[in-house]
Amino acid sequence: MSAPTFLLDGRPVAFAEGQSILQAAVAAGAYIPHLCFHPDFAPHGSCKVCTVRVGGREAAACTTRAVAGAVVESDTPALNDERRALVQMLFVEGNHFCPSCERSGDCKLQATARDLGMTTPHYDHFYPDRPVDASHPELLLDFNRCILCSLCERASREVDRKNAFALSGRGIRTRLIVNSRTGRLADTDVRATDRAVHVCPVGAILPKRRGFATPLGQRTFDLKPISAVADSSAEIEEG
Repeated sequence: MSAPTFLLDGRPVAFAEGQSILQAAVAAGAYIPHLCFHPDFAPHGSCKVCTVRVGGREAAACTTRAVAGAVVESDTPALNDERRALVQMLFVEGNHFCPSCERSGDCKLQATARDLGMTTPHYDHFYPDRPVDASHPELLLDFNRCILCSLCERASREVDRKNAFALSGRGIRTRLIVNSRTGRLADTDVRATDRAVHVCPVGAILPKRRGFATPLGQRTFDLKPISAVADSSAEIEEG
């Protein structure tokens, strides 16, 4: 018996019972823009970049179950305008210095912005005063680049079993925190090999003493746009 399918921008996508629209799309190599989703973790639904239109209504593809025969729209001018606005907000809400960032070319926020045709931040920059935690012997934690995707929190809890990271606050006051007595990464048992370190889609968690091992221009999204990478949720290999 063949698997049920739904239509994604006119293309049939097969899915297994219980899969979300985004899970099925990622498995089929069909691109729906996303930032907070990872196929190895339960969906969080925080960034809303994966918003699609199903049955005339907008819904997050990562938390919406796939249904046989459903007609799903994703790559439309209206939805891409909304996504572009969300990505622009992420840029102005943080401090993202792409030209000097070690993750440039491997950053999913940068690659998504480029794929959506974002040329300006559009909104006024917040320029928040955020720290850089260089206390850990192996890792640098730069809160300026965090987009609150919660992937490090979920990976630390579900895979590493360390609960090293958490999101604190609500709304615009939400921020990433380190679960230690001092709030410093050095005072946790996080290691460079932890899944939480490698799942970050941006440059918030970086290994020390390994910068720019892969030259700019030769990195994942320098070579291919994020929409052309079959599984854009996979972690980018450190150089």
